[in-house]
Amino acid sequence: MTASTTATLANPSYGTDEHGLICGYWFQPGASVVTLADAATALGLLASDQAGFVWLHFNLSHAQAEPWLRSAAKLGENFFEALHDGSRSTRIERDAEALFAVINDVTFDFSLDAGDVSTLWVNVTERLVVTARRQPLRSIDRLRMSVKRGEVLGSSVALLNHLLGDQADELQRIVRMAAERVDDVEDAVLAGQHERHTAELARLRRLMVRLQRLLAPEPSALLRTLSNPPSWVQAEDRQRMHHASEEFALVLRDITALQERIKLMQDEAATRVAEENNRSLFMLTMVTVLALPINLISGLFGMNVGGTPMGAHPAGFWIVAGFITTLTVVIGVLTVRGVRRRR
Repeated sequence: MTASTTATLANPSYGTDEHGLICGYWFQPGASVVTLADAATALGLLASDQAGFVWLHFNLSHAQAEPWLRSAAKLGENFFEALHDGSRSTRIERDAEALFAVINDVTFDFSLDAGDVSTLWVNVTERLVVTARRQPLRSIDRLRMSVKRGEVLGSSVALLNHLLGDQADELQRIVRMAAERVDDVEDAVLAGQHERHTAELARLRRLMVRLQRLLAPEPSALLRTLSNPPSWVQAEDRQRMHHASEEFALVLRDITALQERIKLMQDEAATRVAEENNRSLFMLTMVTVLALPINLISGLFGMNVGGTPMGAHPAGFWIVAGFITTLTVVIGVLTVRGVRRRR
């Protein structure tokens, strides 16, 4: 068999076994990738002297997944602490002679919603890679499909680097989708249709902030790991991790630029709303000013006291109405001239 094919061991199928294993693979130097049937088969391979490493991917929603990881996989305590109450920010740290990573990724049914982000926990040793998640994630599925297509991964760290690269690609795809949506919203806002898109702008900005906060690897943790990696990590793998961090930096720069665009559009929409409110307030003020003469004079004539002018005059109503109309027209003309001069 060549390295471009994937062999099968014990007739496995993609899914979840009794220990919550979704899929497992055995990577051997110069040989094809072997698909593992269950977690017990993986333990047998790890106990042997055969070269290579094993990748096991678990579903933590399965009741037996965590107990098996504690009893059989012999992972560090940091892994289990992070599962329950640890920080969810993306990071890669050294844990004795292992690499421990918390990677935030978007769910498989991601739809530009800030809530569609979930966590993947990773533990990497020289011969075993364990990944665990609670929801289906896009990047890990891309990695699984690459392995099934027969992509060669020479070491366990190479698999981690591939996962980081897939995450960077997925993040870039999200930024591209968001940018296209921002372009459409920007055209609508500049055309005066900002009322319908105010909530969407807020949602997109919240998404960018959350992606930047969760998906950006912690530079200090990565720097410490690269400066003092486990002894079994090769120089080539360290260089690839540097490259992965640079890819993330480029994507995060695009996210920051998109955040600025969204903020500018929100400011533009707020300015247009303020202008509309000012116009409405001005119209209300104009109506109040024009109605001032009739309100004032009607109030005076409605007091029903002695000496009311033209109370007995046969044309008194029309005289007062004409006076009010004239005074209203004069006030209206003066107001319009004042507004024009101010403009």
